[in-house]
Amino acid sequence: MKIKLRWLLLFAAVLLILAGCQNRGEILSPDYQADGDTTGAGNGARTDADGANASSDGNSAVDPGRIAQIADDGHQPSGEITALRLADRNKGWIGGDGWIARTDNRGKDWKIQHEGEGTVNQLFALNDRQAWATIRTNGQMTGGSLELLHTADGGSNWRAAGEVPNDGFLHFVTEQEGLSGRAHTTDGGATWSSLPVPDGIAGDAYFNNSSYGWAVTNGNGKINVMRTVDGGKTWKEMLSRDLVAELTGTVIRSGGKEDVWIELVGDSGMTQTSYSLFHSSDGGKTWTTVINNSTAGAGPAPGIPADDPSGSRNEGSGPGLLYVVDKQTAYMSGVCHACDNPNTIGWTHDGGKTWHNSKQSLTGVGPQQLGFADANYGWWAISDHDNPTLLYITEDGGDTWKAASLFEPVKTSQ
Repeated sequence: MKIKLRWLLLFAAVLLILAGCQNRGEILSPDYQADGDTTGAGNGARTDADGANASSDGNSAVDPGRIAQIADDGHQPSGEITALRLADRNKGWIGGDGWIARTDNRGKDWKIQHEGEGTVNQLFALNDRQAWATIRTNGQMTGGSLELLHTADGGSNWRAAGEVPNDGFLHFVTEQEGLSGRAHTTDGGATWSSLPVPDGIAGDAYFNNSSYGWAVTNGNGKINVMRTVDGGKTWKEMLSRDLVAELTGTVIRSGGKEDVWIELVGDSGMTQTSYSLFHSSDGGKTWTTVINNSTAGAGPAPGIPADDPSGSRNEGSGPGLLYVVDKQTAYMSGVCHACDNPNTIGWTHDGGKTWHNSKQSLTGVGPQQLGFADANYGWWAISDHDNPTLLYITEDGGDTWKAASLFEPVKTSQ
């Protein structure tokens, strides 16, 4: 009997040690549920407030589980995430003030690959070997040229590749050819030339390559979407709408040379901002009104009359980030500055014919970053000033988001 009791006590002690090892270095998210329930709609469709599956607080569906907290060994990322990019479901990069880090296991662990002066402004990856980063060193929030870094070995070595002349949307189509707004390089970023843009352009142009491009013009009470197929030498009007309301911003993204998504940002008032999103997958021949976020405080969405019912509504009182995966799938976050959980996200998987909003709303009042590896798997980083930045992951097309990594604020000396 004594022998059996001795073995039982030893077995219990081993279990306690193993449990302690499994929990070491991990913390529970504030949103962690004791029952671990991750039940969601499952089909990407939103269940509205009057639906049977609606969450009582709009956030209880969040199940981050155990966050893989970054070990405090003095050489791990900390502070706000200012840029991110995925190479695939397992691998990707994030950047911040003075550093670039990579994960190879879906955000569970991070390795700093580059440290230096300046803040990472953008990251772009062709694959898990070829990636670029723009670094802002001039102390400005926007404008001016940015240092360009490039890696050809997955980030083991980052080298200076030149300077990008603007802070437009950076993307490379080959290792040598890249574009940023109207700027074009054919030597990996060492030198840049300017492609022609139409008169009256509003915001940045978007070029798929050296031939195909899109731009929005604003004038004479009209918003016009223009297209070029000859590198900007000539431009053709593909969509024209009455301005209706003030145009304060534009975002253009594309899932291919015949595909374009046009976000138009309007006026603001009463903590609300109106905006619209249009999509064409046939070179501008036909258009879908994807989002129509007219608001009481800011008025009608740009390009959409006040009595026009077309388009869906994205959650939030103002626009967040637009990320286009392909000609069928696009995501857009929303912000509500007056809400306890101000961050929401919506998406389409059918080219904008339907729009779905996640039942979740997440905390954090600082800047955010958004990126996807495919139509269903993505990262969403949300900062919160003096509180930790959280990196969330979705594996089901945006329906549910789980916190994967936590990044402590930068420690300042007293």
